[in-house]
Amino acid sequence: MSLTSVSTASSAKRESRRQIGDVIFFNLSRAFAVLTLLMLAGIIVSLFIGAWPSIERFGFEFLWSKEWNPPMERFGAAIPIYGTVVTSIIALIIAVPVSFGIALFLTELSPVWLRRPLGTAIELLAAIPSIVYGMWGLIIFAPIFSSHIQPFLTQTIGHFPLIGALFQGTPIGIGILAAGIILAIMIIPFISAVMRDVFEVTPTMIKESAYGLGCTTWEVVWNVVLPYTRAGVIGGIMLGLGRALGETMAVTFVIGNSNFLSSASLYEPGNSITSVLANEFSEATPGLYTASLIELGLILFLITLAVLVFSKILLLRLSRQDGTKS
Repeated sequence: MSLTSVSTASSAKRESRRQIGDVIFFNLSRAFAVLTLLMLAGIIVSLFIGAWPSIERFGFEFLWSKEWNPPMERFGAAIPIYGTVVTSIIALIIAVPVSFGIALFLTELSPVWLRRPLGTAIELLAAIPSIVYGMWGLIIFAPIFSSHIQPFLTQTIGHFPLIGALFQGTPIGIGILAAGIILAIMIIPFISAVMRDVFEVTPTMIKESAYGLGCTTWEVVWNVVLPYTRAGVIGGIMLGLGRALGETMAVTFVIGNSNFLSSASLYEPGNSITSVLANEFSEATPGLYTASLIELGLILFLITLAVLVFSKILLLRLSRQDGTKS
């Protein structure tokens, strides 16, 4: 057999091995993707089956009913939903501008020797367990908040029309506003880390060109960096929102765990879906009580899914606008 035929045969064997490897890799990847979808579908189905007695008993009234009375088997999700949504919104209002400022400082303004240690210190905040945030919030933050910050907010913002009602009431330290602030502190490391990473992806040549045209740092960030990294910034914000929606222990410590809301004040103790599940699921009796708690979990899952869908739609619209402009 000639050398040419031997070389051709070995090349054919190598090619067949590559094809077999590609087929195995493709099928494994597809199997993992299908497995993920099956797990997601299994979670939805199991939650729906577990919550069915509550869905059948209360229907859509469960969503806006404020009553939560386990002895009488009367349940409503309005207060936990309200607490979950409001605390998450408060957390985003505080965390997004702070995270943007941190990312801007680390990428554009900070001295080179300070960037790495400061960035590492901020990222370490994400490694602190949530129960530590909750204990710190209850023992350290709440007394300071009630004696100094809440009276100041009442004397200033509390006199404004409309929004002033949100900052009226007895300053007790714990409540919906306190839980939102603790959540903001918890999600700042996540959002700022993502923003910093995407800001660093912006090509240096583009920024230097803008500086060469006489742009200030703010103009470069607002007109060059943000449009270039818009998808990543929105992704970081959605990551922080998902973290805030699903947080349990820290919220449970400082939100007050009350199923009654007497006013619109953010000082009022409240409840969230996660805190209700953490406090009551282990002691719930089988039947309608457990089914109502599982329905709360299903509602939280649907809220998170709605946030994800909204973010995807927003990114698609932004990409279409960029295509139209170009």
